[in-house]
Amino acid sequence: MITSNQQKAPALLVLIAFAIVYVVWGSTYFFIGMAVHGFPPMLLGAIRYTTAGLLLLAWSAFKGDRIWTKKDIINSGISGLLTLFVATGIVFWVERTMPSAMVAIMVSANPIWFVVLDKGNYRANFKNKYVISGLIIGFAGVILLFSEQLSKVLSGSHNSSNLLGIILLVAGPIAWSAGSLYSKKKGSSGPARLNTAWQMTIAGLAFLPAAAINKEFSSFNIHQVPVSAWMALVYLIIFGSIAAFGAYVWLLQVRPATQVSTHSYVNPVIAVLLGVMFAGEHISGLQIVGLAVILFSVLLINLDKYRKALKEKQQVKPVIKIAELPVKCKVLEAC
Repeated sequence: MITSNQQKAPALLVLIAFAIVYVVWGSTYFFIGMAVHGFPPMLLGAIRYTTAGLLLLAWSAFKGDRIWTKKDIINSGISGLLTLFVATGIVFWVERTMPSAMVAIMVSANPIWFVVLDKGNYRANFKNKYVISGLIIGFAGVILLFSEQLSKVLSGSHNSSNLLGIILLVAGPIAWSAGSLYSKKKGSSGPARLNTAWQMTIAGLAFLPAAAINKEFSSFNIHQVPVSAWMALVYLIIFGSIAAFGAYVWLLQVRPATQVSTHSYVNPVIAVLLGVMFAGEHISGLQIVGLAVILFSVLLINLDKYRKALKEKQQVKPVIKIAELPVKCKVLEAC
C-alpha cells in the first residue's frame, strides 16, 4: 500500500496560490519595464531586494528562526548573487531598451539550462530520449530568437545594444539555474523564508556598488520618478518578491512539485499578453513561434516527471484504520 505524506489544503487556497504564482511572476516583467522608466536599473535592484529581504528577515526573527548562521548566510549569499543580482539584474538592465515580452520569452529557457548544469543527474537525463529531444528543440528555439535579432542588427534596422541585450539574456538563465542548483545542493538549516531573506538582502546590497559604478546615484533625481514607477516598485517588492514566493513555497508543501512547476509554461505567456495589451509592445510571428518551441521543449524535458507523478497519484490508496473496518474484515484481516 502506498501512502502520501503530502499535506492537505483547501481547494480554494490552492487555486488562489496557483493564480498568484502564475499571474504575479508572469507580470513582473511588465512591472519591471514600468519601474526602469523611473529608476536606474541597479538602483532599482538595490531598493527592491534590500527592502524585501529586510522585511523577510524581520518576519523570520518574529517567527523565532536562527538568523545568524554563518554557513547558511554564505550559501544563501552565493545563490542570491547568481539568481537575483546577476540573472535578475540582467533583466533590469535590458528592459531599458527591450520589450518586456521579448525578455520573458528569452528567460523562458530557464528549465533547459537546469538540465545542462545539473551534473548530478547527467546519467539519468542524458539516457532519456525526451530530455535529449527537449534540449535540442529548446536550443533551436533560442537560436531562432537570437537569429532574428542578429539579422536586424546586421541589416541596420536594429540598435546594436539590443544584440548585447540578447546575449545577456542568454547568460541570465544560466546564472539563475546555476544559483538555484547551488542552493539546492548546499541546502540550509533554516526554513525557506530565511534562505530567501538572505538571498534578497545580500543581492540587494550587491546592487549598491553596481549602482555607484554605473554613476546612478549622481544622475538619479527622486523628484522626477513618475507615480507609475513608484507603484511598480511597490508591486515588485510586495507581490513579486514576497507574496509570489510565499505562495510558491506553500504550494510545494501541498501539491506535487511537477504540478507546481507548470508556472514555467504560464509565466512567459502572461508576460507577452500584458506587454502587448497594456504596453503596446509588438511581438513578431517568429518570436511567438520561438516561445512555442521553447515551451514545447520544456514539456519534453519534464515529460517523464509528469508521467511518474500521474502514475504515483493513481497508485495512492486511502489508508483505512482497523477500527473502522467491518467486524468480518477484522477477523479475516482482509476485505
